[in-house]
Amino acid sequence: MIGGKKKCIGLIFGGNSNEHEVSISSAKTVYEAFNSERNKELYIVKTFYINKYGDWLDSDISEKILIGGIEKNKTKKQEIFNQKKINFLDGITFQNIDVWFPLLHGFNGEDGSIHGLLRFTKKPLVGCGIIGSALGMDKILMKTIFSNLKLPQVNYVVFQNKDLNDKDVKNEIIDEILKKLNFPIFVKPSNSGSSLGISKVTNESEILQALEKAWEIDPRILIEEGLEVREIECGIIGNSKLLTSEIGEVHYESDWYDYDSKYYSNNKIIIPAEIDSKITKEIKDIAIKSCRALNIFGFARVDFFLEKSSNKILLNEINTIPGFTKNSMFPMLWEASGLKIEQLVAKLVDISLDL
Repeated sequence: MIGGKKKCIGLIFGGNSNEHEVSISSAKTVYEAFNSERNKELYIVKTFYINKYGDWLDSDISEKILIGGIEKNKTKKQEIFNQKKINFLDGITFQNIDVWFPLLHGFNGEDGSIHGLLRFTKKPLVGCGIIGSALGMDKILMKTIFSNLKLPQVNYVVFQNKDLNDKDVKNEIIDEILKKLNFPIFVKPSNSGSSLGISKVTNESEILQALEKAWEIDPRILIEEGLEVREIECGIIGNSKLLTSEIGEVHYESDWYDYDSKYYSNNKIIIPAEIDSKITKEIKDIAIKSCRALNIFGFARVDFFLEKSSNKILLNEINTIPGFTKNSMFPMLWEASGLKIEQLVAKLVDISLDL
């Protein structure tokens, strides 16, 4: 660290996204890690909360939200359009930031939007760039690239910008699903995270409702064939060289790994996963290959299915800003790999600086 000067970390959280609450929980964990005995001699943290209306709040208020001094729902929409200056960053002091650490899950964050904005500050950031973030967030584009590279995936079909208000269109979509996929199926909005907007469908009568639920979030919809699988996850960190964590498995009591089971259930986490060493190596190899294919670096979590009947590895998706909540797999994977959360956040800063 040059001259012993502490690095100032700009922690951004909240956001105009359906994963707003998850982002706040992640930011609390990372904030505490930077303020640990180990790190507080090395870093200063400035926090930037973006409320559900998309307004940026100053660092003092943002910090109080993280430590519980102010309830987040007490922040109100700012009437910025009635002011002479229409600048959503007006009054936000960010010139002294050394490294940005965006923890905006979902829209306007994980999709590359925040990365594009922060590029104008000419400061490094933790995580990957615009392209990798956008591709990692968009399930349809991501799966299309994986398909072209012959990476193993479940069977799927895609519908983009179809008018579900048109009865004929709805019938055509349902007919194609029935023709190409076997039940159960999973209906997903292309751009969403934390399993929001996703439905498990077990028969024809449930398809339309599931499509409409996904369509509310994104007019581009992905439908995947459901299999009897184990949920396997692998952490990635690095730039020119990508490192893989131990492999983890999630055992959940719900019917499938939905939003509630991810954040509110006592799931059983097994790290390292009880799988053959050959399968472990193959999962790690595919994790690196898939990240390289999408230009994903910095940090990410790569999710897999392992088919129970055949032990076939199936690549599911990549999360470019994985959760850092107390129940999140990403920090657990790296702790099992020898990096406690305090060491992990410091390592991610070093990676952003290419140290």
